[in-house]
Amino acid sequence: MAYYWFKAFHLIGVVVWFAGLFYLVRLFVYHAEAAQQPEPAQGILKTQYTLMEKRLYGIITTPGMVVTVAMALGLLYTEPEILKSPWLHFKLTAVALLLGYHFYCGRLMKRLERGECQWTGQQFRALNEAPTLLLVVIVLLAVFKNNFPLDAVTWLIVALVVVMALSIQLYAKKRRRDQEKLAVQEKSPEAA
Repeated sequence: MAYYWFKAFHLIGVVVWFAGLFYLVRLFVYHAEAAQQPEPAQGILKTQYTLMEKRLYGIITTPGMVVTVAMALGLLYTEPEILKSPWLHFKLTAVALLLGYHFYCGRLMKRLERGECQWTGQQFRALNEAPTLLLVVIVLLAVFKNNFPLDAVTWLIVALVVVMALSIQLYAKKRRRDQEKLAVQEKSPEAA
């Protein structure tokens, strides 16, 4: 019965952890883009984003990570023979990368607070794709284990995911261009 408790809370921890990571980097995007605002809005926004980032990282994201790792250790304790499975080694490698990403985000958060981070909103948007890729790898390894399918259906699904991701990026790029055009039109004397 302990295995099921560990598994349930492991999954809950994963959901909380990823929700926090996705939203944290989205806040970094807004924080970086606040630099384009005139004062006093810039200072107000940066102060607010700093507060939101700290709370999210400390109250949601990091506890989600701790629960995820603690419950994974519990799962390994209840089924130590699983450590011999090759798929788990790949999954643990992906989790190690995710842990590195988590702590790197903590460092970026501190640099943003001190005004030392020169990343753009676009760079943070690209950074926000990393946990998505890791999530896909981790879930696929957990579901398929050593029987990962490499048939045509699998490649079709991969292609659909890639097309979806590219579509989202293209839409975001179009939206930015439209906003830039609108800003230029508002500044031009003909707009009046």
